Amino acid sequence: MLARVLSSAVIGIDAYLVEVEVDIAQGLPTFTTVGLPEAAVKESRERVKSAITNSGYRFPADRITVNLAPANIKKEGTGFDLPMALGILSATGILPEQSISGYLFLGELSLDGRIKPVNGSLPMAIAAQKAGYRGIVVPVDNGKEASVVSDLSVYPVGTLGQVVDFLRGFASIAPLKTDLRAVFDTPDRSGTDFAEVMGQEHAKRALEISAAGGHNVLMVGPPGSGKTMLARRIPTILPPLSFEEAIETTKIFSVVGMLNRDQPLAIRRPFRSPHHTISDAGLIGGGHIPRPGEVSLAHNGVLFLDELPEYKKNVLEVLRQPLEDLQVTISRAASTLTYPSSFMLIAAMNPCPCGYFADPRHACRCTAHQIHRYRSKISGPLLDRIDIHVEVPAVPHKDLMVEEPAEPSEAIRQRVVAARRIQIQRFKRTKIYSNAQMASRHIRAHCRIGDDARSLLESAIDRLGLSARAYNRILKISRTIADLDERGDIQVHHITEAIQYRSLDRTRHNL
Repeated sequence: MLARVLSSAVIGIDAYLVEVEVDIAQGLPTFTTVGLPEAAVKESRERVKSAITNSGYRFPADRITVNLAPANIKKEGTGFDLPMALGILSATGILPEQSISGYLFLGELSLDGRIKPVNGSLPMAIAAQKAGYRGIVVPVDNGKEASVVSDLSVYPVGTLGQVVDFLRGFASIAPLKTDLRAVFDTPDRSGTDFAEVMGQEHAKRALEISAAGGHNVLMVGPPGSGKTMLARRIPTILPPLSFEEAIETTKIFSVVGMLNRDQPLAIRRPFRSPHHTISDAGLIGGGHIPRPGEVSLAHNGVLFLDELPEYKKNVLEVLRQPLEDLQVTISRAASTLTYPSSFMLIAAMNPCPCGYFADPRHACRCTAHQIHRYRSKISGPLLDRIDIHVEVPAVPHKDLMVEEPAEPSEAIRQRVVAARRIQIQRFKRTKIYSNAQMASRHIRAHCRIGDDARSLLESAIDRLGLSARAYNRILKISRTIADLDERGDIQVHHITEAIQYRSLDRTRHNL
């Protein structure tokens, strides 16, 4: 007696189809799973046996062999419990073979037959839709997430008995549909807004430029100057997620099991703020079975590293590849996986170990050697990959006493969106969507400057000792400032303002 049930598994952030083959033959009662199953898959036999028995069905006292094809890819997770159980019920004649064809099944079984949620249901639903299957049967808690896939019927189920009754025609389950327009129209209840930030106009201008061009930012200032407060409000001025970006972001959170079960899509740009004790595997991703790290969880959003020099040097250095390539490749003996990591890096640090270097209200106790050693924790190659360096001084008391709110995030976002539209039009025939992603050939084509601006820039390079990468960063920032001004040409004052946002180059040169 042989039965075949379709399921799915995830590799990276994409899913592939898995055929669960169940063979029941005469012999001593055994339950063998083959097809490179890991420990959680091997343990399915105990959950499947108890779930079938406690749901009122007979578990065969024969030799059961389960094959997970393709057999050359390692299988992990608990999502094969439901397909295994249905395969056994089909092989014993309880379920008609034709009733399970055309559907994809996934779900973890509890001992009493309840179906628990699994990770990665969204990419699995996408795989089912691409393969042309008519429907997918998922746990109730995964229903909203899977239902965002168009042209696919999603059937949420709560128990094994409910699935059997549905497949035998004894009960009906209404396909779950999600109104994507209503999802994207959900108001933001985070409560964060730039209107709450008093003063710091120079820093807010720099963050507006960074949001408009997708530039990385490093904020330098004493404790209490508002660096973290500013960083947490950057997502409120970024352009809204497109549907494609939302799907890609949701897939990552779905794979790692961090998606809210009541939220079918991640419609807000991610904001990730890992502690400075994080390991390189936690930041980039990895492990025995590779998992996405913080740089991938921040994909299409913001990665905020507070107190940047406090991170281990090797952890900071592994940021260089994802910042340049917008993706992370993790190689292990068994597999090589690539995760997307297109994020804005927002970092913050004190100007010195005590935090009060050049602060007019507090005396700095650090020596020049201590300051140099503190700042040298951030390597030159990493610093060159951060477009904007902005000083965030302590806020004067008179600015804090102002009763009128500052400019709200929505007003800033409108200017950012207008600048992004210009960039989308500029790069419509490429895979680039912001000025920060321009390569050298794009800079030559779109960042032409006049003789006066060129002379000014060359003088700044000679005095500050800027690298070729820093030179390109200044041109990219200038292009973004011109876009915010809705100017096609880059003028001298655009170059002048861009040079101001390389403050660490100036201080490093002086030190």
